[in-house]
Amino acid sequence: MTSATSPRPRPTALRPPRLIATDLDGTLLRDDKTVSERTVAALAAAEAAGIEVFFVTGRQARWMGVVSDHVHGHGLAICANGAAVVDLHAGGELLEVRPLERDAALHVVRALRREAPGTAFAVELTTGFHHEPDYLPFFLDPGATVAPVEKLLHEEEPGHGAPILKMLAHHDDLTPDGFLALARAAAGDRANITRSSSTALLEISGLGVSKASTLALCCAERGISADEVVAFGDMPNDIEMLSWAGRSYAMGNAHPDVLAAASGRTVANNEDGVALVIEDILASH
Repeated sequence: MTSATSPRPRPTALRPPRLIATDLDGTLLRDDKTVSERTVAALAAAEAAGIEVFFVTGRQARWMGVVSDHVHGHGLAICANGAAVVDLHAGGELLEVRPLERDAALHVVRALRREAPGTAFAVELTTGFHHEPDYLPFFLDPGATVAPVEKLLHEEEPGHGAPILKMLAHHDDLTPDGFLALARAAAGDRANITRSSSTALLEISGLGVSKASTLALCCAERGISADEVVAFGDMPNDIEMLSWAGRSYAMGNAHPDVLAAASGRTVANNEDGVALVIEDILASH
């Protein structure tokens, strides 16, 4: 494994890459949420060399404007931690949805109400974002319904509600990793539970739904194997993807568990760590 301060991380001797999969926040994006000119150039050079680029993020389609001009060719992105495949060329149109079932969501709610009193919930549906009164969203949405999560998850007729992309759970007092461990122990048999925030904010998806599983499906459709994929990430919601890809890079600013999961390491997001590796890959093939 190369050092986080190494100026030129070298890819291992695997098959030439056919696809680059990169997380956005804390990885491709700088802390000010911009894409540097160097990174824009590296992404374009990879596409010109015949390497597909997939953005694989916890973000929703409506928050993809920061990179929508930098996806070439297929125009696809994997959003909501694998719950949605969207077409950025078509304004974020949902092409595929892998939802969280309502009975599983309610099971998680009951488990966290029991094991972590004070948890506040939000629900990301395909039709929009809604939250409980005690949940403070990052961005105010005038169209959001504010109500207890049990009401947000209620269907007038079973099977007729908008699909759930993911549920969010926040706790004011628990540590981020402590809350994650508690939730997985309490309800990890019914849903995929992860996190990407520096706060105690959990992201809850359908069982088996992750960045890795949806990326694997997209690659299979293209006849691309795991050892032809290079992946980048920085937080626990990236771990499955980094473990699945033939070669993977944790950012210099990554969570310790991500550093342990990745096969390589690059410099931090503010130092254009993704671009640095892409440049090195292109120079090597």
